[in-house]
Amino acid sequence: MTAVPPLSEAASSPGAKLFSALGRFVFRYRDYLAPVIAILILLLTEPWPFLGSPYADRWLGFFGFVVALLGQAIRMTVIGYAYIVRGGVNKEIAAPRLVAEGFYAHSRNPMYLGNFLLIIGLALVYNSPAVYLVGLPLCIIGLVSIVRAEEEFLLGRFGAEYAEYCRRVPRFIPNMRGLYATLSGMQFDWRRVLRKEYGTTLAWTSAMTIFLAVEQVHWDGLSESDDELTALGVSWAVVFAAYLIVRWLKKSRRLESAPAASAVR
Repeated sequence: MTAVPPLSEAASSPGAKLFSALGRFVFRYRDYLAPVIAILILLLTEPWPFLGSPYADRWLGFFGFVVALLGQAIRMTVIGYAYIVRGGVNKEIAAPRLVAEGFYAHSRNPMYLGNFLLIIGLALVYNSPAVYLVGLPLCIIGLVSIVRAEEEFLLGRFGAEYAEYCRRVPRFIPNMRGLYATLSGMQFDWRRVLRKEYGTTLAWTSAMTIFLAVEQVHWDGLSESDDELTALGVSWAVVFAAYLIVRWLKKSRRLESAPAASAVR
């Protein structure tokens, strides 16, 4: 009898079934839950100065921006080398095949690792105790529940093949050994990155812009924040303009992948 990974051993327990059900719910409505959470954060919490100093808080915000950029870089690397269908079919978890190449040969959930870093980065930028104690844990529970639901689905669909993949590849933190060799043997599909990531990029940069603007007004008041708010507005306008350009390129089918690059899809 083929051994199965630990995740399947408790799959039939009431707790596991409830967690998987939560994951399927979050997966289905995640595009709506994210903005709702952001709005609730703005309405119900307020930023705190890091170490009691708005100056130190700006350095923390810069660090949060770097963390978010790292998350974005991971997502772009994953999508560029081996894309996996994360949107599912009709908002339900789906997998036409088991993707185990590219970054997925070193981490089973690299996209969710990137998402986790994006969330951490945004939390650091806003720097609210309520976000750390409530918002961040809820987001992590949501991400982990989606992963659990996907694992249950993949184990049921691919069986022993997925069980072997789980034994070989860590769930989140990538095994860096051989990563360069893995990726160097593949072609990076930048067109696919633009097609798939322009919406996510606009979403997290918009949230970060709003958080930074709220912080700025909270520290210095609206009347004293004209220059900073203008700079934030201009920066966001550049990102939004890039979003519109990429969207137009996608809709006009100018970002279709070359045959050689799309072979890994």
